[in-house]
Amino acid sequence: MSAVSTSNATAAVAWRRHLANIWRLGVKELWSLRRDPMMLVLIVYTFTLSVYVAATVMPEALHKAPIAIIDDDESALSSRITTAFYPPHFVTPVRITSAEADTGLDAGRYTFVLAIPPHFERDVLAGRAPALQLNIDATRMTQAFSGNGYVQQIVQAEVAEFVQRHRASADQPVALVLRARFNPGLEPMWFGSLMEVVNNVTMLSIILTGAALIREREHGTVEHLLVMPVTPTEIMLAKVWAMALVVMLATGLSLNLVIRGALKVPIEGSVILFLVGTALHLFATTSMGIFLATVARTMPQFGLLLILTLIPMQLLSGGVTPRESMPGFVQDFMLIAPTTHFTELAQAILYRGAGLDVVWQPFLALAVIGSVLFFISLRRFRKTIGQMA
Repeated sequence: MSAVSTSNATAAVAWRRHLANIWRLGVKELWSLRRDPMMLVLIVYTFTLSVYVAATVMPEALHKAPIAIIDDDESALSSRITTAFYPPHFVTPVRITSAEADTGLDAGRYTFVLAIPPHFERDVLAGRAPALQLNIDATRMTQAFSGNGYVQQIVQAEVAEFVQRHRASADQPVALVLRARFNPGLEPMWFGSLMEVVNNVTMLSIILTGAALIREREHGTVEHLLVMPVTPTEIMLAKVWAMALVVMLATGLSLNLVIRGALKVPIEGSVILFLVGTALHLFATTSMGIFLATVARTMPQFGLLLILTLIPMQLLSGGVTPRESMPGFVQDFMLIAPTTHFTELAQAILYRGAGLDVVWQPFLALAVIGSVLFFISLRRFRKTIGQMA
């Protein structure tokens, strides 16, 4: 046998040994996770109840806002305005007096108090411009922001209809035709459920890998691994593929059982393509979790580091507000974060049904970022276990 053939055979045996070590160490990680009931509860909650709650309790939608009416006019027009507020946007209005308004707002019983002055109907019919007073509890920021516009539109519509004696609007020289693509009903549930899954993929992947490493350090099993014929690269790759597999399975089940099944939210694009992008993202975030675990010495420290990294990444990734509305330097800086590209491909695939020809750039960016994070984390991991040896 030639020297080249012997060298190739030796290399093949070495590769099979490396793959076998990575496989066995990964299976060990899965068994360790199985024996951790709190982590299992966290995984189930994150991709079931958490997604359902985020979809059904969206703060952007005005829902059952408490409102009170001070009707000092007692006219037909004031009665029309009072009855125009009804569920689901508002609760049934409560009739109160002026003396009760401040007390009710202070106690938090009402978010809105609409005061209709005396002779309001008479002034409207006479062509004068009477003023209504809307008192808002601005500590309920979301309801106050969106409900302010609702109240104005309702009052203006009722007054206009009362004056014109029929429900119609004056002809305008320009007609605006609204077409809402990808979400025709403007349902906040469609956006909230899918973005919750996207955010939870990032959060859970970092937590699982980081907690796995810190748990081994606390239990002393890292020292056992150091005396075994395994390399730091094999140990790290095992943690990456095992935890990524768990998150991938949970994501697929959540998309089909919770989002499509329980919430009836349609998914426009290919789930398989999205899961491929998720795998690339998990390559980056699991590496990040290992890096954070090598910096932190205990689980409380790891939790603090997680807060400092995870929240900015999620808030500035484009999932909460469009990146175009952010300052230019923030947009440029966040290009190094994997969450930016993952959010972009997730919205393109799940909302708009995009194919690989559209999302190849985020895929490539995630592959590059993941590779960089993996090698940085591997270097830090080697240094950490070297100090323990």
